[in-house]
Amino acid sequence: MNLYTAPDPDNVERVNAEPVNARRNRQPLYAPRKKIFPKRAEGRFRRFKWLVMLVTLGIYYVSPWIRWDRGPYAPDQAILIDLSSRRFFFFFIEIWPQEFYYVAGLLVMAGFGLFLVTSAIGRAWCGYACPQTVWVDLFLVVERAIEGDRNARMKLDAGPWTLGKMRKRILKHTVWLLIGIATGGAWIFYFADAPSLAVSLFSGTAPIVAYATVATLTFTTYVLGGLMREQVCTYMCPWPRIQGAMLDENSLVVTYNDWRGEQRSRHAKKAQAAGQAVGDCVDCNACVAVCPMGIDIRDGQQMECITCALCIDACDNVMDKIGKPRGLIAYATLSEYSSNMAIATDGGRAPVQPAKVRNVDGTFIAGIRHFNWRAIARPRVLFYAVVWASIGLAMLIHLSMRERLELNVVHDRNPQYVLESDGSIRNGYTLRILNMVPAPRKIDLSISGLEGATMRIPELSKTEARNFTIDAAPDAVTALKVFVTRKQTGAAINEFLFSIEDEGHSDRATYRAAFNAPGENR
Repeated sequence: MNLYTAPDPDNVERVNAEPVNARRNRQPLYAPRKKIFPKRAEGRFRRFKWLVMLVTLGIYYVSPWIRWDRGPYAPDQAILIDLSSRRFFFFFIEIWPQEFYYVAGLLVMAGFGLFLVTSAIGRAWCGYACPQTVWVDLFLVVERAIEGDRNARMKLDAGPWTLGKMRKRILKHTVWLLIGIATGGAWIFYFADAPSLAVSLFSGTAPIVAYATVATLTFTTYVLGGLMREQVCTYMCPWPRIQGAMLDENSLVVTYNDWRGEQRSRHAKKAQAAGQAVGDCVDCNACVAVCPMGIDIRDGQQMECITCALCIDACDNVMDKIGKPRGLIAYATLSEYSSNMAIATDGGRAPVQPAKVRNVDGTFIAGIRHFNWRAIARPRVLFYAVVWASIGLAMLIHLSMRERLELNVVHDRNPQYVLESDGSIRNGYTLRILNMVPAPRKIDLSISGLEGATMRIPELSKTEARNFTIDAAPDAVTALKVFVTRKQTGAAINEFLFSIEDEGHSDRATYRAAFNAPGENR
């Protein structure tokens, strides 16, 4: 007989909460939505969620206003997607359109990072850092501040439409819309100088696309974060369906440890006195009341669970009140759970027997497995970590070694060559010199490999030579019309090099071009 007794578990308040998305009463796909009124949770995971929310929202709203001095020829906004000049600025990094592979690399890193996090600690992204989760948390803060906690909100929702109810609802939805406006407003500040755009936005002189973007993001933020909430995660997001392929028996997930919780009882003392086996769960429904997804974690793993761990906080608080160890609901691996369940059920041959997992003093027996962080460092997780880090390291190395000077050459198509009166042949080219440094530079332009040929650049001089010095605009493309002339040699195909080099010899670029002549085989 289990001699461990909890100090007065019968006095735990039971919350009248039924899981909206319970597995046992799954609703049809097109059933009307049942509102969820999550209760405010208190505990370490809730505090961590507050911290993540403050950090993520702070980064989103503040980043466009951070200044970064790049000199007089470049914008001073730290993070800027400059669509007009087709440039992306991120502090000291500048990405040009032809360097879009860096963005592709970041997307690949994001994918592997998501695989890494999910395989190690489940849907931690969904529970803590996903924008949907963060904005829903923010909207719930507003809702609780105006309408009260769970019971007050349920009572208000079920009550008649009075002036007080109308006032609270109007105030709540107004604040939600203001949050949506702030969200859309912050987004457009990433695409233009934030202070200047803010002035034009409020003065009514901003481009129409700016107002359209703010209106669209206001609508989506208000609807997804305020009205749809958990339905976005359940019906719109594909990740709940994908995560199953990312998890294995050693992935951390929020788990109800029924090997110590069953049989659950609201009257543990009476049940023990009657000689019944009683687990730690007092069936208070605290875990259901705080769940923002409206599920009962005691039903096992469910697609709707975002592993926000608020049920852990709620259950730990109850365990503290009744003097039992925390962890009835906890982050655990399937491997640990299965091992402990085998002990509690004699390898699955009997119902859960609480006496099997405890000593007479109430402590757990030595065979009970508890989480060990070394379980995360397994080959699958290490593989994702190595791939993720390798991509990031390769991008950093390439970023530090990339040339900041490029040359593009386009040969004239019509005519492909011109015969001069003296018998020489002239070809025309359009050169585009990309000075990817936010400062003006003098660039030496030369040709090599075409014996006897000379260049003429009408914009610079009427003279012909094999070398010219070009003033390249800062952080811009300098386009030049160049004519290359040489005497006829009878060669079928002629190739030569355009070469550019800055005056400090720090950057150099070349382009192999063709020189067309009569009788050339093309």
